[in-house]
Amino acid sequence: MSESKCPFHGSTTQPNLGTQNKDWWPNQLNLDILRQHDTKSNPLVGFNYKKEVKNLDIDAVKNDIKIVLRDSQDWWPADYGHYGPFFIRMTWHAAGTYRTGDGRGGAGTGAQRFAPLNSWPDNGNLDKARRLLWPIKEKYGNRLSWADLLVLAGNVAIEDMGGPNHGTVLGREDIWHPEKDIYWGAEDEWLGDNRYGKTRQDLENPLAAVQMGLIYVNPEGPNGNPDPALSAQDVRETFKRMAMNDEETVALTAGGHTFGKAHGAGDAAQVGAEPESEAIENQGFGWLSSHKSGKGVDTITSGIEGPWTSNPIQWDMGYLTLLFKYEWECKKSPAGAWQWHPINCAEEDMVPQVDGSDEKVLPMMTTADMSMKVDPQYRKICERFLANPDAFGEAFARAWFKLLHRDMGPKSNYVAGDFKDVDYIWQDPVVAGKVLSEKEVKAVRNALTNSGLTQQQMIETAWASASTFRESDKRGGANGARIRLEPQKDWQVNNPSQLESVIKVYEQISNETTASVADVIVIGGAVGIEMASGTTVAVTTGRGDATQEDTDVASFNLLKPRACGFRNYSEKEFSVSTEEIMLDKAQLLGLNPVELTVLVGGLRAMGISTSGDGIWTDGKLDNTWFKTLLSMEVKWQPSGFNSYTALDRTTGANVRTASRTDLVFGSNSELRAIVEVYAQDDNNEKFVQDFISAWNKVMNADRF
Repeated sequence: MSESKCPFHGSTTQPNLGTQNKDWWPNQLNLDILRQHDTKSNPLVGFNYKKEVKNLDIDAVKNDIKIVLRDSQDWWPADYGHYGPFFIRMTWHAAGTYRTGDGRGGAGTGAQRFAPLNSWPDNGNLDKARRLLWPIKEKYGNRLSWADLLVLAGNVAIEDMGGPNHGTVLGREDIWHPEKDIYWGAEDEWLGDNRYGKTRQDLENPLAAVQMGLIYVNPEGPNGNPDPALSAQDVRETFKRMAMNDEETVALTAGGHTFGKAHGAGDAAQVGAEPESEAIENQGFGWLSSHKSGKGVDTITSGIEGPWTSNPIQWDMGYLTLLFKYEWECKKSPAGAWQWHPINCAEEDMVPQVDGSDEKVLPMMTTADMSMKVDPQYRKICERFLANPDAFGEAFARAWFKLLHRDMGPKSNYVAGDFKDVDYIWQDPVVAGKVLSEKEVKAVRNALTNSGLTQQQMIETAWASASTFRESDKRGGANGARIRLEPQKDWQVNNPSQLESVIKVYEQISNETTASVADVIVIGGAVGIEMASGTTVAVTTGRGDATQEDTDVASFNLLKPRACGFRNYSEKEFSVSTEEIMLDKAQLLGLNPVELTVLVGGLRAMGISTSGDGIWTDGKLDNTWFKTLLSMEVKWQPSGFNSYTALDRTTGANVRTASRTDLVFGSNSELRAIVEVYAQDDNNEKFVQDFISAWNKVMNADRF
């Protein structure tokens, strides 16, 4: 009998979509990354969540969550009668996907509800945690996003079990379909690790986790090898790529594993498919187990089995105390996973079974836990925490708050919540600047006009400053004027010698007016565009100037562009094309395909090109660059890495040069369609206005 088919489209439940464009032309530039999260999937178009969440009664929500924590459900019973550890794991895994390489991941969007995260092996059975929270979401509705609830639930759990906490910031807006722009790795199987070079530290950028489908590291050790010393290498590299130093790593590991247990009660082969692969009647539930009851004492998740401490639902020093009290031996769990048990464990350190019975079980440690004891640096920190429990609690609270909020950017982005009023350097602090009056802005404009700086210098400096912004974690941007500080002032892409002379002029103008250097930089870009176009460019002010002391040099270096298609800059030849790098940066800036097109065309028209390629016009902001790109009077040929020469079709003479990021706007059919619109005789004014709009979007991305 043939499969049932859809009467409208002739498709089946497992449709063969035929050969698609990406199959015929796999190397074609895919612009879908710039079209994500449009309004078509959003049922709350026009709803201002950041405004409405300020009206949320957070204390009422927390009280309701506390009721859920202790209301064990028969369909998924709580370990030890408390869902706290379960919710902490859910929260940790929602936030723990953040990586510093591109600022993507993290808890900021509620992405754990969607593939692939909802079906990662490391997120096993967290579908039940989210389902337990549905009554809370149902009650508070639009005033509480899933993204905020996933974070808040873990924090309430810590508080309810007596743990230290710095509170929760609210204001995360939900997404409504998977984030396809995030590259999780090239592997085509779960737990694959085809992401390393010659060493375990040579992990493919921007990845942080050691294997496909893991949040951090393999708890059994590298590729299941139970070697704590080798595991320490993975732990250190992964946590570093997730913005954590050694002390924060130890605090998070020891603090997080103070709560709860791991689950590996039986043969892992008895666990069913992940949620995205399950049958329709299971309604989004995955990992259904046929091992006995499949839940409670019979649960199988990671395959490791047992609690870390003697009281898994109470904040205490149990984790570190047990880790250093005993020698440990490596054994297999009932599910066949490597784990460690204390040798000659005392009766008082045995742990009650999760179902409240009189049965006692051994505590356990994973290989990753054992690395805390074996690695010399980690061990030293553990011993210090053991000697000072208050310092341990504070270190955990600070590191946990950072883990949950790292992707929210500067503190100025915080909307509501019960968080402590503390400043951290990872929030990229900047003192607010003065909002300038029209008269004050005019004084700055006049000073810039008479400064002797060229339009190219002012435009390039403004772009270099503002385009560091990453929408993924809200870092970078023009606010703070960090382009005048280390490390940005020395980045080769920023032309340090030119930048130094420009900044001296800007600092003098700032001293002579009421404007911050950051605002002078942005106004300078506007003045440069006005010189090139004869059109007034509106500016917004109120930016402040950061200090070197409030600038984390190492973390800001991660924002350094190794290639910038907007400026025709490339340090070297990369494994991916320069146009793909440009597309990635455009997405981090929050640009759509039209905004990308007008910005590149306008920047080239005004003379912005580090390599000198793509400069075909007289510096005016008009549509001549697009017209020239589409000209059939020349033919292009390669002339070196990322370099092409146009030959006159009649004489054969060299007419002009271009890069790949220039020519892609003529070769890619989607981009060419946009270029053709702006190259029309009747759309020159539209181009200028659209360029200015896109320009100001970038200038203001970090603030407005």
